[in-house]
Amino acid sequence: MSLPRFRVLLAVVTLALASCGEEQGEPEREAVPVVAQEVRVLPEQLEIEAIGSARAATSAEIFAETAGRVTDVLFTAGDYVRNGEPLLSLDARQERLAVEAARVQVREADQLLGRYRRIEDTGAISESQIEAGETALASARVALEQAQAALADRTVRAPFSGHVGLTEIDRGDRVNDSTPVTQIDQRGTLYVDFPAPEAVFNALRPGQVVQVTPFSDPSRTIDARVVTTDTRISQDSRDFIVRTAIPNSDDQLRPGMSFRVVFSRAGEARPVVPEEAIVWGGEGSHIFVVREGTARRIPVTITSRRDGLVFVDGAVNRNDRVIVEGVQKVRDGQEIRLVRQGTPRQQDVRVRQPQATGTAPAADEE
Repeated sequence: MSLPRFRVLLAVVTLALASCGEEQGEPEREAVPVVAQEVRVLPEQLEIEAIGSARAATSAEIFAETAGRVTDVLFTAGDYVRNGEPLLSLDARQERLAVEAARVQVREADQLLGRYRRIEDTGAISESQIEAGETALASARVALEQAQAALADRTVRAPFSGHVGLTEIDRGDRVNDSTPVTQIDQRGTLYVDFPAPEAVFNALRPGQVVQVTPFSDPSRTIDARVVTTDTRISQDSRDFIVRTAIPNSDDQLRPGMSFRVVFSRAGEARPVVPEEAIVWGGEGSHIFVVREGTARRIPVTITSRRDGLVFVDGAVNRNDRVIVEGVQKVRDGQEIRLVRQGTPRQQDVRVRQPQATGTAPAADEE
């Protein structure tokens, strides 16, 4: 091949390669169509979860006042008893005799004092003898009251109205003042005590309402009112006890039941973006925002997520627009073309965080 002809062929090939390069590079300069929406900044509402235990508003374990043989058991487990109603009877023969003897002494002392006073004006009896008669009558009356109290102690009575539990005592058993008779609970209102983390100590105050759900009936949610909080923080677990009250007028709940407790507190305000705006790479997660007609890559840290929305921590401004569609096609600094403006979804957002120290944090957003 002659040299002039070779040069012409080389020029043609060079022009063809340049033309191909221009055709391949042209799409890089074209603006990529995307959909973007404004970034919302919302406060996280941390939702705290704990396990609580119920106890009756008023509860007592009943014991006999004295030792003796049981002559009658007057209740059955589960009975509702009134205040002062007898529950257990002990052998009281000696106590009844003591009461009769004390009454005789009162009667004799009263008769003697009466005779003294009838002859008081005659001068046949001194003032000191009358005083001694009055003292003897008063002493006899005290002895009678003591005997009556000892007799009353032979009957175990309900200290207040409520439901009584099981008993291990039968007629003929011998009991003393350390033998438990039964448990009585006033369960029209139940207290639910639960541990709360130290971080929310100032967020729980009397009168505040939290949600409790009995494990025996997960479909039921009850509003529990905070009654009081413990005055100390546990140095071991770094939590404190919160006492709440729930109504139990239908008597479906029992002391000792376990409850799932949920309450919220305000957290830090953070940018919120749709989940589809998050892009994952070798260096972690990032998003693309629209600034001056170009896509800007912003590294972010996901703090929490729920229901399709993500709370992020990064250099995101309130007025930024985040790319939510077409995000896989853009690169940092690339020109973009907004196809349409996305509208942020209006919905309640509940943010759940990993469980820690016996409670599981989460959040609720509006």
